[in-house]
Amino acid sequence: MLSLHGELDLASAPLLEQELQELDLDACGTVVLDLQELDFIDSTGLRTILASQERVRSLGGVFAVTRGSQQVQRLLAITRADEHLQVLGSSDELLV
Repeated sequence: MLSLHGELDLASAPLLEQELQELDLDACGTVVLDLQELDFIDSTGLRTILASQERVRSLGGVFAVTRGSQQVQRLLAITRADEHLQVLGSSDELLV
């Protein structure tokens, strides 16, 4: 699980991309982005999350995110990204 804090935007998205590239999906198989402490996300951050999901799934892994702040949830809803992501209620919720 990767916990995100603060903002996921043009400045910080490359850091997340790098972190996700370094994950050993053979060892874990499941990637959960914990968005609970994420205050803000822009379109670049959203693109990074969706591209990461695509990469993980193409390698046979499972990808999910936790619910974030009101702003984060609103962006996911407005863009309908929440319809394409597995959104967990909390980081403690098990993937099914």
